Amino acid sequence: MATGQRDYYEVLGVERSADAQELKRAYRKLAMEYHPDRNSSEDAAEKFKEINQAYEVLSDDQKRAAYDRFGHAGVDGSGGPGGFEGFSHFDGFGDIFDAFFGGGTRGGGRRRRGPARGADLRYNMRLTFEEAVFGVEKEIEFQRQERCARCAGKGAEPGTELATCPECNGAGEIRRSQQSIFGQFVNVTACGRCSGEGRIVPNPCEECRGSGRTRQARKIAVKVPAGVDDGAQIRLSNEGEAGARGGEQGNLYVVLSVADHEQFQRVEDHIVLELPVNVAQAALGAEVTIPTLDGDVELEIPSGTQSGEDFVLRGKGVPHLRGTGRGDMVVRVTVVVPESLTDEQRALLEKLAETMGTPTLPKRSKGFFERIRDAMAG
Repeated sequence: MATGQRDYYEVLGVERSADAQELKRAYRKLAMEYHPDRNSSEDAAEKFKEINQAYEVLSDDQKRAAYDRFGHAGVDGSGGPGGFEGFSHFDGFGDIFDAFFGGGTRGGGRRRRGPARGADLRYNMRLTFEEAVFGVEKEIEFQRQERCARCAGKGAEPGTELATCPECNGAGEIRRSQQSIFGQFVNVTACGRCSGEGRIVPNPCEECRGSGRTRQARKIAVKVPAGVDDGAQIRLSNEGEAGARGGEQGNLYVVLSVADHEQFQRVEDHIVLELPVNVAQAALGAEVTIPTLDGDVELEIPSGTQSGEDFVLRGKGVPHLRGTGRGDMVVRVTVVVPESLTDEQRALLEKLAETMGTPTLPKRSKGFFERIRDAMAG
């Protein structure tokens, strides 16, 4: 390299501590500014080569380390700007190349667009807690693009045909040769007259105005299976929008949102009910009426029941979405201590307290969900 060569960091206008992203941003900016196809000044080509050479060295960790230590002498013979070498470590080359040449490639190009699949649609369905548990069938209405019935999706008025685009001769693209420092390139762009289709509609359909699709309202019944949970999706194949140019229909995704219940909490396929009992009921035992998903039932609370104790009603939970049977219902007891007492209640409790010694903690058995976790852990 010539001894009068500029410092590569100075060429890119960055500090010596610049990271890879800063280098890339600086290179993009300068490359677009001095590319000879965009800059007609006499020194543009030379500056572009210099920018290209600087980035090729500084974007390579090994070459940069050698340059930082020995200067240009450390990279002599390895940092030349010939051909495409300067872009070899630049993953954004395609972006700059498109900006210079309009998306064209050497010897390549776009093909005429074929059938395109229709868009998928989303419908948000709100369910009550019970509807999610036991399943339901609901009718929904939504708008979608459907294949035009008048022209069968062709876009042309019945009795007429599509014609070859006179602008691109049916290719769907326009090719223009362009000379640059890299050699000759073919600039390929979609035909503006036919939008890349290769064909035009001389007599557009009166119904769809040549698009081949019309927006229509559609009603369908959706069966929601028992046991679904909040956030679940139901896919309805071919209920989305019609595809373009004869492409297949998209899908409809029904996304379920389940409302909370006033009394029940759901944990997977199990139902939890928090049951408050008073001190007397917990100490003496009682029979209480509790709600379930299937209606009210009687539950026996044994004497000496402690706060936090679980009672399990088998098969009273949520139906399994995949498989048979149902989860369980867990009744969790909470002993409620009164916040205020009548004089009679206070006197009775004081008399009771005189007969009771110092309490000891009861032996705590594992709760329902702890036993489930233990079983799953093996």
